[in-house]
Amino acid sequence: MSAGRPTASVPSQRAQAVAIVVAGFGQNVVLTTVTTFVLAYLIQYAGISSAGIAVVTAIITVAKIVDAFTDPVMGVIIDLTRTRWGKLRPYILFSAAPVAALTTLIFAVPDVDEPLQLVYFGIVYLLWGFAYTVCDVPFWGLIGSAFPDPARRTRVIGNVRAFGAISLGLATLGMPWLARALSGGGEATGTGWTLAVLVTSVVGMGLYLLAFVVPRERPSALAHGRLTLRELAGTLIRNTPLLLVLLGSVLGFGRYVVQAGGAVFVVVAYGDEGLFTLIGAAIIAGLVLASFGTPLLLRRFSGRALVVGSSLAGAVLYVAMYLVGFASILPIVVFIFLTGLTLGVFLVVQATMIADAVDDAERRTGIRNDGISFATLTFVSKIMSALAVLVFGLFVAAAGYQADAMVTPEMQNTVFVAITLVPAASCLISAVPFAFYRIDRPDT
Repeated sequence: MSAGRPTASVPSQRAQAVAIVVAGFGQNVVLTTVTTFVLAYLIQYAGISSAGIAVVTAIITVAKIVDAFTDPVMGVIIDLTRTRWGKLRPYILFSAAPVAALTTLIFAVPDVDEPLQLVYFGIVYLLWGFAYTVCDVPFWGLIGSAFPDPARRTRVIGNVRAFGAISLGLATLGMPWLARALSGGGEATGTGWTLAVLVTSVVGMGLYLLAFVVPRERPSALAHGRLTLRELAGTLIRNTPLLLVLLGSVLGFGRYVVQAGGAVFVVVAYGDEGLFTLIGAAIIAGLVLASFGTPLLLRRFSGRALVVGSSLAGAVLYVAMYLVGFASILPIVVFIFLTGLTLGVFLVVQATMIADAVDDAERRTGIRNDGISFATLTFVSKIMSALAVLVFGLFVAAAGYQADAMVTPEMQNTVFVAITLVPAASCLISAVPFAFYRIDRPDT
């Protein structure tokens, strides 16, 4: 059977693409709810002190780093799996419910002494990270397996990124409103947030299950005999282009700082968390436009040129945003939109570069290890997110901010530096490894 040819039993490539995009949309609603609102929830509704937030950032950072290093382990497990459903789809099926349940528990911190709250959060967050690994690694591996044509795969990746940004928008704009609606009054409460996250998690992971129901894994991905750990590790270690993408991505963690700390920044700078909807809408608009447009740009420019260019442009924009200042939110919104464009380009090209590096390794070695190879994408995303949370959390702790603190100009400036100059330096440094990436895409 030819890969991608529709038959009575195999859904068309178009149907599989739609299912993947919708599944990614649901998964991203859940993920962005956690990454965008966890610090704000802990500060504003769980009542965690500034000292406690320093512990929280350490917990999140350690958990994400540990979790990130379990991604390759998960990739190996996937590559050694053989079932009638394939090696990727079973993990998609059985991970959805645990992710939904643990996401809700993150936003259900009990009203007990702070040390017990921190212990509770640490345990639940660590378990959530493991569960999310089980759902995320096979999802991206499935994209590589189900769409062997590089051009179609790039379009699917662009659509997944674009609708992921739209889901970020819905979560950013809708979660505060939903939490207020479920709080039974004019102001959001901790219980309202718990209920809002419960509803969002059930719906989001329900949509995610479409990735199990419709797409099919590439037959060639199941044609090899059982691989050894040495073969799996060897193909990864010798894949220099892939390693350069990993290094450049980790160094570019600052791209995620605004997402990690934007909700806290608007409270510190403007005293109104509702203004985060403007910032969220700006970055989402940039992400969506760039995600839809980048596959078109890749027809004329190399991935290396696009990712280096977007990194340098991002660095310039973040410095300019700092120089303009935050006295008015309107210039901030404009700059956030422009940096959202650079981030959208980066995210699509990053995934495409990894997919191309995996294809190149398969051509050279005859081995296609979807699990461990595409685990590198989720690996770097978690490391970037962990570093972003860590750095922003340290800046917040250094500023001395907590829910009942008197906000000072020094406090505001410290937090502003965290979302401007830190990302600028990060973008600039990350461009260096990407400049050495050397794979010509087969379709260009």
